[in-house]
Amino acid sequence: MSVPESAVVTEAPPPADEEGSGSKRALAVVIAIVFIDLLGFGVVIPILPFYVRSFAISDVFIGLLAASYSIMQFLAAPILGRISDQRGRRPVIMLSLVGSVLAWTVFGLAGQVELALGTTAAVATLFASRMLAGAMGGNIATAQAYIADITPAERRAGALGLIGASFSLGFIFGPAIGGLMASDPVVAGARDVLPAVVPATRFSLPSFTAAALSLVSLGFAFVFLREPDRKRSTAASSTTTLVSQFRGALADDALRGLVVAFFVVSVAFSGIQVMFIPFAADIYGYGETETALFLTYIGILGTLNQGVVVGQLARRYSEAVLAVVGAFGLMLALALLPFSPTLGGFLPAIAGPAWLTRELVALLLVGALLSFGNGMLNVSLSTLVSTSASDDQQGNAFGVTQGAGSLGRTVGPPAMAALYVLAYWSPFVAGAVLVIPVIYILAAVARRPRRVLS
Repeated sequence: MSVPESAVVTEAPPPADEEGSGSKRALAVVIAIVFIDLLGFGVVIPILPFYVRSFAISDVFIGLLAASYSIMQFLAAPILGRISDQRGRRPVIMLSLVGSVLAWTVFGLAGQVELALGTTAAVATLFASRMLAGAMGGNIATAQAYIADITPAERRAGALGLIGASFSLGFIFGPAIGGLMASDPVVAGARDVLPAVVPATRFSLPSFTAAALSLVSLGFAFVFLREPDRKRSTAASSTTTLVSQFRGALADDALRGLVVAFFVVSVAFSGIQVMFIPFAADIYGYGETETALFLTYIGILGTLNQGVVVGQLARRYSEAVLAVVGAFGLMLALALLPFSPTLGGFLPAIAGPAWLTRELVALLLVGALLSFGNGMLNVSLSTLVSTSASDDQQGNAFGVTQGAGSLGRTVGPPAMAALYVLAYWSPFVAGAVLVIPVIYILAAVARRPRRVLS
């Protein structure tokens, strides 16, 4: 999300030591709030496809649910951003957390709605809760704006990078917690402890856990989060529409290809994210707990790739070259993923526990390539956006490319879910094919001279 460029302090700045310690505390508070909230989001990821299947409806609804979240996030983020400019950052963050608590609670009650009102009402409940969660998910933009308000320009990039770290950590621990809460022993124990009025199932417990985490985040925000000192923006750019921003970016030779790349990669990868869990269930026989462990493995690799590996490679190679390599790795991993059980047959025999099969090793290797390619591509694309835009257009450029990504995450899941219904391997292969023009675009970017920034 774009960060307001006009955020300035309205009062005389405090002494350096006081300002530094206060900013660090405020930064730690907002990062903690974002992390706890994203942790709750990660909890629900492993159960969502199984939850949909429990209602005996088409897998297409898995993609539609994911798309409903993304489109509402896309629509709500600018509105929440404008409200935060006018009313303050703290009220918007608090409001979004209240909405998240409500959304996750309702999500966990869909099974009881089915018993009382039927499947149609239950599915409508799922969509309502996911759309509310998506709308409230626009608070990430407000958190970014808060960080920009309290952080000097020279340290802003590193501070905003902590939001990305919160995402990675949320997707490491969240799915693991979700898998644990959906496990048979925990569900059985919860039924013994909780009152009968509280439903305890492998779908409701992770949902209620996500609601509880959002509630903790809300309490943390209420007690510790303070409204930053800043000047309300009155710049004309605040009235710029998203459509006009897209038009301007697509008219810019340096940004056009990157906007397209963000959209296409988001279509390909978001669809695969959604349909991997049904694939793991159908081909490998995995349940919520096993898929949660695999997602945790991917999250750990993603943190290492983006936090260590890419940084080391960036010292030797240009961001355009790394983007091409990342896109090629992503394409190869997507093409190989559905055939990982077959690839496992070519591996040598493995000495180890019975569960460590050759098919699983093949899946772990392809998953590592997927994480490497996606991590390198994402970091390099973001860097290319920054180096392709002038200093006074950084926020606009990031806002447009992130908007393109949100649109891609709206289109990808339902399209890939429909392909999965036709043939389990087709969404993965289609994703690989979609990445091919991205490689061509990035290769062209690598050949052109770098723009001299003003």
